[in-house]
Amino acid sequence: MQTWNAEVVQYHRLRNDLAVIRLVGDAIPFEAGQSLEVTVPQNARLSRRYSSAMPPSLDGKLEFHVRAVPAGWVSGSIVNETRPGHIWQLRDPAGSLRIDDSGRDVVMIAGGTGLAPMRSLILDLARRETPPSVTLFVGGRSPRDLYAADLLWILASELPWLTIVPVVDQLKDPWAPDRWHDTIRSEIDGTTGVFGPEHCWEGSLADVMSVQEPFLDSQVLVCGSPGMEAATVAALLANGTPEEAIMR
Repeated sequence: MQTWNAEVVQYHRLRNDLAVIRLVGDAIPFEAGQSLEVTVPQNARLSRRYSSAMPPSLDGKLEFHVRAVPAGWVSGSIVNETRPGHIWQLRDPAGSLRIDDSGRDVVMIAGGTGLAPMRSLILDLARRETPPSVTLFVGGRSPRDLYAADLLWILASELPWLTIVPVVDQLKDPWAPDRWHDTIRSEIDGTTGVFGPEHCWEGSLADVMSVQEPFLDSQVLVCGSPGMEAATVAALLANGTPEEAIMR
């Protein structure tokens, strides 16, 4: 199996448990929406699959959104220990998330860092002369958990065919502080719009899908944790969305 290398050039800690890592390296022949098997120097014997938040490029730019999960040896080391200059190894592009050329509307449903492949697909669509209409439902535990709210605001402002619908389990943020969030919020305050509680639907993504009209002539893409995907797909099927229209 072919292996490609990429060097970490930027590391941004966005939350206590989440970081965005940008790399530059070999041009990898993957498609927007696909994931890659990733090996990092902190845990060279273990690999995990992550989706790039950027579509493939000839200059080998990649971006990964990684959340540290409890007892996650690889994810925890990526979030806490990644440094510019680290070399990542990448292999085995795979995955079925894609948008066809039919021109049908697109519905994206992203939970947490499931946003990464959706962002890649949106940036890839922006290259098309006539992109389809896209509605992105992006979910988090609370408004603070919407880690890319400022970037999503900018995308929605610049792309007339894109609508963003933030969804949170609860409208109030946890009482415990998150210094990374607080620092970023103070840096961007007043420089761009941000999706706040007043913009959010309250409930799970499955709850929100359960009250939608069936998506009868749309491409529906779902990405998130296994539990989120299972509950959301069940809600979509229950509201009458055809099973063949759903990809995850």
